[in-house]
Amino acid sequence: MSNEIEVNASASDVWAAFNDVERIAPCLPGAQLTEIEGEEYRGVVKVKVGPVNAQYKGKATFTERDQDAMKVVILAEGRETRGQGNASATITATVESLSDDRTKVGVVTDLKITGKVAQIGRNLIPDVSAKIMDQFAGNLESMLSDPPSDDASSESDDSSDGSGVRAISSPEPEAVDLLDVATPPAAKKFGPIAGVIALLWIVRRVFKRKKKKKG
Repeated sequence: MSNEIEVNASASDVWAAFNDVERIAPCLPGAQLTEIEGEEYRGVVKVKVGPVNAQYKGKATFTERDQDAMKVVILAEGRETRGQGNASATITATVESLSDDRTKVGVVTDLKITGKVAQIGRNLIPDVSAKIMDQFAGNLESMLSDPPSDDASSESDDSSDGSGVRAISSPEPEAVDLLDVATPPAAKKFGPIAGVIALLWIVRRVFKRKKKKKG
């Protein structure tokens, strides 16, 4: 998937933000950074398709940083916390200056996803990715225009458990609903299908619980 966003900020500020995961993670809808160990960043991403929720817990690492070309490559891998689903993505972001205070970011994502959300929402993902990137761009602009104060930084100081793992304190993100974010034609097309699959999934869960009680 390929997406482009434009941000009202200088290329140097945008480049710095893309290299500061703690600052940029809250800008991505549904994402939460929870731990840092060395160059490994751990967190969760929450998504849903109608009533079906999924939370992916995983890690991300920079595999390439080219300051001259203003290009980063990030490998992200995650697994559903309640289910069999997996997700992995190689994300290549390139920052390009359009003017002193206007920057274009090109994002190419090679995404692989399995599990219940993939079964329901796989065809929605290309459609919603542009909308999610638009939300990300807006959040990024807001973050860059309102840099954290010294007081805010001290309040958000994080703790280490002595093993080199640093816990990050951040608010719980809201799950991104793929149907809500999708364009009306896509939501109309896949909404009924998602509803049927979600109903079958709920019925299956109910029967599993009944069997456990009988056992």
